[in-house]
Amino acid sequence: MSKIALVDDDRNILTSVAMTLEAEGFEVETYNDGQTALEAFNKKMPDMAVLDIKMPRMDGMDLLQRLRQKSTMPVIFLTSKDDEIDEVLGLRMGADDYVKKPFSQRLLVERIRALLRRQDAVETGAVGDTEETKVIERGELRMDPLRHAVAWKGKDVSLTVTEFLLLQALAQRPGFVKSRDQLMDVAYDDQVYVDDRTIDSHIKRLRKKMRSVDDDFSAIETLYGIGYRYNEE
Repeated sequence: MSKIALVDDDRNILTSVAMTLEAEGFEVETYNDGQTALEAFNKKMPDMAVLDIKMPRMDGMDLLQRLRQKSTMPVIFLTSKDDEIDEVLGLRMGADDYVKKPFSQRLLVERIRALLRRQDAVETGAVGDTEETKVIERGELRMDPLRHAVAWKGKDVSLTVTEFLLLQALAQRPGFVKSRDQLMDVAYDDQVYVDDRTIDSHIKRLRKKMRSVDDDFSAIETLYGIGYRYNEE
């Protein structure tokens, strides 16, 4: 049974979403501010977190930043309909997805299930295709899907599940262009729609992480209006 943490200062949302998720077979923990959630996470991490952005004591952005210092667990943001800047910033900081308020609880459940399936596939290697499970070595890059491990020039890089899947898709075929639609298919369940901006934000976050161990990292090339490709260095 997967444990889902809901963090939102709206008690009505906490109550209704928790009831829905529990009916779907999830174990649910609820918190009405980021600081309380962080204190609980420091003791034991859930399998996934669903975070509101605007909360007292510690907002969702700050909580996400602190989480990413120690965990790559999937994170979904709940955002207001006018929070486009916050959505992009959240994705760049390492969120895996976002859902706009007001939202369909069925949609949220599907997003949660999709992320958990991806997390499980990456961690266990249960992806049903040997091409997806074998170790990838491309110049200075080494990826081990079965261990969810990435290293660049011998230095470990901690990636979220989404970032890992995008890098894997690009590195499997160096020099070949992957469109945004193709990358969406790799990173997301076919029942979940995301826009181009979401993929772009994940790629920017991925580049930033690779450059944290190598300022000169440039293996992921943007082809404007087309997509991305990995150039073996």
